[in-house]
Amino acid sequence: MTQPQDRPARTAAVIPAAGRGVRLGPGLPKAMRQLGGTPMLVHAVRAMSRAHAVSLVVVVAPPAEVATVRGLLDEYPPPRDVELCVVPGGATRQESVRLGLAALPEDVEVVLVHDAARPLVPADTVDAVAAAVRAGAPAVVPALPVTDTVKQIAAPAGKGEPEPVVGTPDRSLLRAVQTPQGFDRATLAAAHARHAEGDATDDAGLVERMGAPVVLVPGHEEAFKVTRPLDLVLAEAVLARRRLNDGF
Repeated sequence: MTQPQDRPARTAAVIPAAGRGVRLGPGLPKAMRQLGGTPMLVHAVRAMSRAHAVSLVVVVAPPAEVATVRGLLDEYPPPRDVELCVVPGGATRQESVRLGLAALPEDVEVVLVHDAARPLVPADTVDAVAAAVRAGAPAVVPALPVTDTVKQIAAPAGKGEPEPVVGTPDRSLLRAVQTPQGFDRATLAAAHARHAEGDATDDAGLVERMGAPVVLVPGHEEAFKVTRPLDLVLAEAVLARRRLNDGF
């Protein structure tokens, strides 16, 4: 990745937000669920916007909700002067990320792909991922050590059925990955082009399958994914603590 010496690589964040998130229960799409009185998507956009590295945030919305999402982001502007763009998504997350990539201006060379369902990732974590890409890594993922013992099974069983264990991986060699995942733009575009079919939920996995190196940087415990109702309770508690201690 080459850059003129007087201009650093421009960094953009792509937030795929076209999914429904059925594990949170019936109701609004997951990205539109309220967290502290504000939709989770807004928190995710703010998290990306607070990072010094990010100058553009592209939200990939459900096709029928593009105007609604644009209005929402107008109602809740980012905390600093960051360019915002909303584009229609696809039928899968992978397609939505690809559409977000296609919407980026030519001068963007570092891309961060971030889950809308990780609304509380700290700006320092975002900047650390972007910095590692700018330093030369083609793909960078924030991650945390796995604290639980993990068991491997031969194949998934039916719901509620016992599952025979075939191994216990060494958890010291395992990491739980988070987002934003950061990429050299050309590397991510090539990975999506090579593996256009399917519904990958991990963009770094596409890069791995292409044979390009992926590196990890420290993640943050508050960058957890809001997937189930209990996660939403925890996110509310974290947000309340931030507002009390930091005026967040």
